[in-house]
Amino acid sequence: MRIRSIVQIFALLLCGTVATAQKVTYSEPERDDYKSTEFEIIGKISGNILVYKADRGDYHISVYDNGMQLKDRVKLDFLPKKLISVDFVNYGDKAYMLYQFQRKDAVYSFCGIVNSMGVFESAPVMVDSTRIGNFSKDNKVYSVEVSEDKSRILVYKINQDKEDNHVFYTFLYDSAFNLVNNSRVSLPMETKRHFLSNFNLNNDGDLIFTKLERTTNRDYITNGKIVIKRAVVDDFEYQDFESKGLLLDEVKVKLDNQDKQALVTAFYYKQKRGNVEGLYLFRLDYGQRQRLFEKLVAFSPELKQSARGESSTSAAFNDYFIRKVINTKNGGFLLTAEAYYTTSRTQPWNRWNYMYGGYGGYSPYYYSPYSPYYYNPYGWNDAQGTRYHYDNVAILSFDDKGELTYSNFVHKSQFDDGADLYLSYMLVNVGSELHFLFNELDRRQYVLSENTIGPDGKVNRMPTLRNLDKGFTWMPRYGKQISSRTVLIPCIYRNYICFAKIDF
Repeated sequence: MRIRSIVQIFALLLCGTVATAQKVTYSEPERDDYKSTEFEIIGKISGNILVYKADRGDYHISVYDNGMQLKDRVKLDFLPKKLISVDFVNYGDKAYMLYQFQRKDAVYSFCGIVNSMGVFESAPVMVDSTRIGNFSKDNKVYSVEVSEDKSRILVYKINQDKEDNHVFYTFLYDSAFNLVNNSRVSLPMETKRHFLSNFNLNNDGDLIFTKLERTTNRDYITNGKIVIKRAVVDDFEYQDFESKGLLLDEVKVKLDNQDKQALVTAFYYKQKRGNVEGLYLFRLDYGQRQRLFEKLVAFSPELKQSARGESSTSAAFNDYFIRKVINTKNGGFLLTAEAYYTTSRTQPWNRWNYMYGGYGGYSPYYYSPYSPYYYNPYGWNDAQGTRYHYDNVAILSFDDKGELTYSNFVHKSQFDDGADLYLSYMLVNVGSELHFLFNELDRRQYVLSENTIGPDGKVNRMPTLRNLDKGFTWMPRYGKQISSRTVLIPCIYRNYICFAKIDF
């Protein structure tokens, strides 16, 4: 039976009068793409849409045309049987594939160039290698950061053999993958309570991240600083968090490359095991090395009342996690936070287990930044007896001084047992508005729904997204925006993975 179809899935009202329509196009499931197949959406390259797929040591790139018809399935038989990690950097006419693997007692980092037909026209080149011994077969040594404009690519490793001193090895490349700078620099780590997170690369090639200190029981952040390694300087700069006596969690960093600024956000508490009181903000002009502001924005009772769901008003934000920070044209920013928690008969919900569990998962010698947003075909934990809940999304808008200008909510209530592949949401930025795509249950079936928010902060609930082909279950969280008005979202059809392209 032919699966592929193109359907009109909903009407979008613009300015209250002009109606436009979205179009969804499905790919046909490929017989080797099971639900357990790992994938990475590479994106559009010279008009084709590329998706990398891995399944039990077999690696392929599927090449689709703009109508999501399969043009070719390229087998990457030159790759080792077990890759540790893969990163793609798409330039529109080509993509770099950066991958690492272990062979005997060494881990190797390589880079290859993929063309629009998923073919490597030349042999991949080695970036670096590291001897680590045979203590493990799955050690992630190298990490990759890419600048917003993709003019700089950083491959780096952090040796933490000594607890009180982490040694950075960095390899900085330009967009033609010419080496710009490589360095070796040490970062003191005073106690075991210190850890590193929020690695970002700006358009100048500067590595910007946070060094945080948490309480003994790992629950709260009590101290922190922004750390900067300039592109061609073998040293670190520091800007301390100066607010004292605070308890923070889930610290996030967002760069503004245009104004050369870094923004730190985090929820704050007044006491241990207390409630989220509001938002901690720290904005740094890293170009001029100036602190612009550091402040607390307390959440009003009215805002908490809107956010609370089934919680009490005072505890309204206790289950929220910061998901996205988006820079706005007026120098301010938009922050989204989602309510998330689990229920279980055997294990009580612990917010801090969710946030910091990944930091203890790296190898004994090399540090790897933790990111929760990868495709895991078995869900976050695949925990039997665990129910996952993803509820409302808070949207908070701030001006260039860090003052709250408006707030609103996307209202949803999602849950599933054992895994959360189909939960949470995808945020699509089309410039004039933001689109929130998420599943809702309708007669025991997931149906893709959409809310939009414009510059005025008004949330519009659009007509339910429906398609004529029954049996497709969308995974919005793993989707990717591949152009200014096009997204690609994976779907499950009869236990196979396929992809749906939505043109806005």
